[in-house]
Amino acid sequence: MSKSIDKKRRAVIGGLSTLALAPLLGRAEAAAKGGGAPNILFILADDLGYADLGVYGQREFATPHLDRLAAQGVRLTQAYSNSAVCSATRFGLITGRYQYRLRGGLEEPIAGASDTIGLPPDHPTLPSLLKQVGYRTALFGKWHLGSLPNFGPLKSGYDTFYGNYGGAIDYFTHKPGVGPNVKEDLYEGEVPVHEVGYYTDLLGDRAANFIRKQSKEKPFLLSLHYTAPHWPWEGPKDEEVSRQIGNIFHYDGGNLATYGKMVTALDASIGRVLKALEQQGLAENTIVVFTSDNGGERFSQTWPFSGQKTELLEGGIRVPALVRWPARIKPRQVSPQVAISMDWLPTLLAAAGTAPAASHPADGRNLLPILAGDEKTVERTLFWRYKANAQKAVRAGDWKYLKLNDNEFLFDLSQDQRERANLAAKHPDKLADLKAQWEQWNAGMLPITPEVRTHGVSGKVQADRYGPELD
Repeated sequence: MSKSIDKKRRAVIGGLSTLALAPLLGRAEAAAKGGGAPNILFILADDLGYADLGVYGQREFATPHLDRLAAQGVRLTQAYSNSAVCSATRFGLITGRYQYRLRGGLEEPIAGASDTIGLPPDHPTLPSLLKQVGYRTALFGKWHLGSLPNFGPLKSGYDTFYGNYGGAIDYFTHKPGVGPNVKEDLYEGEVPVHEVGYYTDLLGDRAANFIRKQSKEKPFLLSLHYTAPHWPWEGPKDEEVSRQIGNIFHYDGGNLATYGKMVTALDASIGRVLKALEQQGLAENTIVVFTSDNGGERFSQTWPFSGQKTELLEGGIRVPALVRWPARIKPRQVSPQVAISMDWLPTLLAAAGTAPAASHPADGRNLLPILAGDEKTVERTLFWRYKANAQKAVRAGDWKYLKLNDNEFLFDLSQDQRERANLAAKHPDKLADLKAQWEQWNAGMLPITPEVRTHGVSGKVQADRYGPELD
């Protein structure tokens, strides 16, 4: 293709994108009453179960700030994560695409330093695309998309970073392990730093201080990615527990009470951040999204679903999701719209008046018209694979195909959210159709090769060996 033809083609595509967005942008601007492009506060919890908030059914402890956030906007009841574990979902979230399109996204999860496995700095991301249209961008918290010196938030669109590069750290020592030779995984940009404090509180305080320095002149994206309530099992007053554990993934640690304290501390930290928005007069034209990177772990609530993190049962991939934007979205809404982590990129870009890069079209969908009440819910078809294809799943409308090792299932989620009534024998044509759709989709993704790490062992043998939680 000649350069002139290619240039004309890009111009046409750009023009079509602008035309498609024009009505939406006009309504958004009118709703914002001249407030300009919206700020974006994206809050990501780590390993939070679907029913771990009061508004989703939790009754053992209170989450008043997040419950209030839900009442002020839209609560999604059918939101999914891109993966049943952490870093894989984060690839989908930041790129708006299936993580299986990138080598690093095949890792389940990324573990340890690597010169080659991570988010390529030249790949368009949510922060880099927003930065192109004038946004100030910051990430406070967990990165987990590749290690220095080749990968990192400052290389992928963020102006500011404070947090941990890896998957998990102790809430008090900020180390990914124990022992005198283990260094803290806490950074200011790309420089190691030392701070005293409970990590959940440190992140909330840093985010609140960032917001207090903002004005209405320039919009911002603030990604606030907590590690809570991911293990180690430590509440805000459990510093003695921190000193005693021999491994931050302590099999003999934790209990429901400690887990409740961790989620309560998370809720309180978010409450302080939301209060800073209100004090700065920024709440009206700020989009606040709250969700989790995957389903809950051992102490979480996932009712009414079965399964948990590392499983493609609903409990492992169905997550809470809240959206508030007073200038555009009406309060007290509950939406059954099916959504997934990679939808947030096209949705938030549309709200900001821009779109995904033509070179890297999103696999996710812009849900803003639905969240804002301008359009009805739409049927979705979504795909997952996990642990070297030992687990496969398709959600198509209300139907779900699920494969766990050699066992195949077909569920009607509108009638059987708990995934107990296997309809495979009754509807063999539907089962065959969804399997064929999965195979066609999978053919377009990167393959699982023997060197791919899926929970501590190679993809070649992972189907028969489920290792410990390492993300």
